[in-house]
Amino acid sequence: MSIYWNDRVKKLDPYVPGEHPRNKNIIKLNTNENPYPPSPAVVEAIQRALAGDQLRLYPDPASLVLREAVAERYGVNPDQVFAGNGSDEVLAFSFGTFFNSDTASPVLFPDITYTFYQIYAGLWNVPFRTIPLGDDFSITGGDYLLPSGGVIFPNPNAPTGRAQSFEEVVKIVAFQNKRDRVVIVDEAYTAFGARSVVPLIREYPNLLTIHTLSKMGSLAGLRVGFAIGNEELIKGLCRIRDSFNSYPLDRLAQAGAAAALKDSSYYEGITQKIIATRERTAAAFSALGFTVIPSQTNFLFVSPPRKTGDGVSRGAAFFAALRERGILVRYFDKPRITDFVRISIGTDEDMAVLLKVCGELVSGTDA
Repeated sequence: MSIYWNDRVKKLDPYVPGEHPRNKNIIKLNTNENPYPPSPAVVEAIQRALAGDQLRLYPDPASLVLREAVAERYGVNPDQVFAGNGSDEVLAFSFGTFFNSDTASPVLFPDITYTFYQIYAGLWNVPFRTIPLGDDFSITGGDYLLPSGGVIFPNPNAPTGRAQSFEEVVKIVAFQNKRDRVVIVDEAYTAFGARSVVPLIREYPNLLTIHTLSKMGSLAGLRVGFAIGNEELIKGLCRIRDSFNSYPLDRLAQAGAAAALKDSSYYEGITQKIIATRERTAAAFSALGFTVIPSQTNFLFVSPPRKTGDGVSRGAAFFAALRERGILVRYFDKPRITDFVRISIGTDEDMAVLLKVCGELVSGTDA
């Protein structure tokens, strides 16, 4: 560690993203990107934003056109929408806005969940308490009916892919609302089968939902996320944002994201394709003897049937074997999930290759 780093930096354990290979021949199923291109309307909108001398001007700091598109899509008001540079930035701002450094009131989130929650807690000096998932990797709403400094969880959860029922989420939000605590529901994957709780913001002023266009919008390269919640929550996020950077979203991102949100028919089509591929792939993995966690996301969380020996977990060995064969998936070397890997849903062609290789590995016929 450098002698020039302050104590905060020295204590950080930064997030490590999935591998991004330069080799284009790799089948990349490790970062949950959408396998299909964005709507043609997105490309057209970006091209229009490039016209003339617009790039010499600062973008709209309020991202009004984008926020209006979100509001129209979700049936809310623009003042109930916050736009940010990817959902990760929105999450970071949310930790800084709503959670305090009060050791007597820790923030609650699952023990197996999105790694950035713990990292942001450390960055903002927010105490937290992890709540164990069930043996089937499910979230039980009753486990979060506790005094706290707030609650955050993804629905569906990541990396497991399981969704929590609408009724269970309501229990958590209602309980924490009586105690004036914010509940953040990270809806990065909701489009792939779970029920959104956005309509609840009308009844519960403590509820904030966070969304990304990286998955459902095929725009991981554009970096656009947004939050939906009570106007007072949004104002708080704006105060934090404007204390960092009042121009977080560039002109091209705003234009492309707004166009994507307006083309719901195109995205409904590719989302249904991904869901169909996911279900076929899950059934095929089950037939091969894999443990498959029910998923309502654009990925599967699976464990191979064969033990590896030599002290290597099944997940680690399976990850390495696939990587040797030109297929990247995601492995998390963490307690309770060392035997699992997360596999993004690719095209039908990608998944056919994956399943062929997996069949060979399981049967021992791979050369």
